[in-house]
Amino acid sequence: MESRNPAFRGNAFGQQTGWRREQGLQPGAQPYMYGAPPAAPPAVRPMTLDDVVVRGFLTLATLVVTAALAWALIPVELAVPVLVVSMIASLGVWAFITFGRNAKAPLVMAFAALYGVMVGIISHAYNDVYHGVVFQAVIGTALAFGAMLAVHALRIIRVTPKFTRFVIAAGFALIGLMLINLVVQLFGGEDGIGIRDPGNPLAYVFSVVAILVGCFFLLLDFDSIEQGVRHGAPESFAWYCAFGLVLSLVWIYLELLRFLSYFAGRD
Repeated sequence: MESRNPAFRGNAFGQQTGWRREQGLQPGAQPYMYGAPPAAPPAVRPMTLDDVVVRGFLTLATLVVTAALAWALIPVELAVPVLVVSMIASLGVWAFITFGRNAKAPLVMAFAALYGVMVGIISHAYNDVYHGVVFQAVIGTALAFGAMLAVHALRIIRVTPKFTRFVIAAGFALIGLMLINLVVQLFGGEDGIGIRDPGNPLAYVFSVVAILVGCFFLLLDFDSIEQGVRHGAPESFAWYCAFGLVLSLVWIYLELLRFLSYFAGRD
């Protein structure tokens, strides 16, 4: 089953090399796209909800610990270089996990650790200017997680192939706009295209949309977890689920951090 989260889009239960071999799938066979994933072979223990909970907790805890250490230990003069290095390194691990279809525990934990350093530095910078905004963003992220879990459990929004395509397209569109905004800023446009300028109403709209899309990604994650447990995905898929959940939560947190800063007074 192809994950509906673009963080590991292209990874399928049946695309893991050893698993494909056991199932008798040929290298050129059409991968599974949507619907019920194939059951795990008898030799592989199927994934349970507890597997996802434990791995998700470990991944998120690693990120929080490294974020706290980066906040407390990295001096101001080294913040930017360390931020750049952690961003590049985490992007490299993300790409290896995503395109290499290899979400093993060491890689996912390494990604969480590197990503946590980046999150810690960014959070510290925001808190220095807008005191208390980090705590508000953390509470907001927790509330968003709880709300989306309730929405999924009550089937208020159903995850269909059409909904999945819409969310993934919206996510890539937002990332594309962020990159365009960055390029414009680098080439002399101080405010870019306005999507990150607090004085431009477009920035508020962009942040709200980005937060909503992050919440929709959580719905895709919950659906992937549910489908994996229901149809006997291999235990190893729990690491993909943990990886996707952390990406979605950090997306929401960072967008909430920026959005709340628009209304916070500078210290």
